[in-house]
Amino acid sequence: MGEAGATITDARLEEYRRELTGYCYRMLGSPFEAEDAVQDTMVRAWKALDSFEGRSSLRSWLYRIATNVCLDALNAGNRRALPMDLTSPQPAASAVLKERPEPTWLEPVPDAKVLPAHPDDPAETAALRDSVRLAFVAALQHLPAKQRAVLILREVLAWRAQEVAHLLGTTVAGVNSALQRARATLAEHPVRQTDAVAPLDAGQRALLDRYVAAFEGYDMEALTALLHEDAVMSMPPYDLWLVGPENFTGWMLGTGSVCRGSRLVPTVANGAPAFGALPPGAGR
Repeated sequence: MGEAGATITDARLEEYRRELTGYCYRMLGSPFEAEDAVQDTMVRAWKALDSFEGRSSLRSWLYRIATNVCLDALNAGNRRALPMDLTSPQPAASAVLKERPEPTWLEPVPDAKVLPAHPDDPAETAALRDSVRLAFVAALQHLPAKQRAVLILREVLAWRAQEVAHLLGTTVAGVNSALQRARATLAEHPVRQTDAVAPLDAGQRALLDRYVAAFEGYDMEALTALLHEDAVMSMPPYDLWLVGPENFTGWMLGTGSVCRGSRLVPTVANGAPAFGALPPGAGR
């Protein structure tokens, strides 16, 4: 085992698990696949410690392994998407639940799995939180695998072009070209500024409390009064999605009435407030 590899412990490898999970999630669009990819990365790293001589940082070496794991996974499958990317909206009156096979859907991820637990730089943490919001991760899925890696490494994680070139085994010119093409593709799938995540102010928190109270009380009049005309509801693994308060009400009072009596459990996912819905009778 090389001198650098001999000093590396399981604990040192584990220090990078959370940020690697965030990287793999942006690449793969699934927290479950991301966790599997990181575990594969750790196993490969441990088996190859004797070849690690410290010529690059341990972090860079792990990212190289994780990138190769993600590229292999992406080359073997289809891109993940949101229902809005695959079908047209349906009116509630004629909506049909049609389940698509896995893996299809872009999946949300709890912030606690992918963002720093004790951030040193609040501004950097805000940028990282912004880069895991669903709209941005959905846009990333339109990129070819290597372009996706280049864009994430360069523009999200702020790696230098030379570092990315070394990681991918290519040239700086190749990295810059891939980044330019990735930016052009993302320009065709813009992320609305209204999708950006910011800390909630008192008014937003009060609005969210009203939403929770209306949902748990199944007060459709109060609930739909809080929705914009272009509000969207989707529910993977079904390809159904609805637009507007009227369709939302029609669904919730029809097929969706099984939600009556559910309880919402707060969390934070993809940089934004989120809730898990527990069905009636579920334990507290």
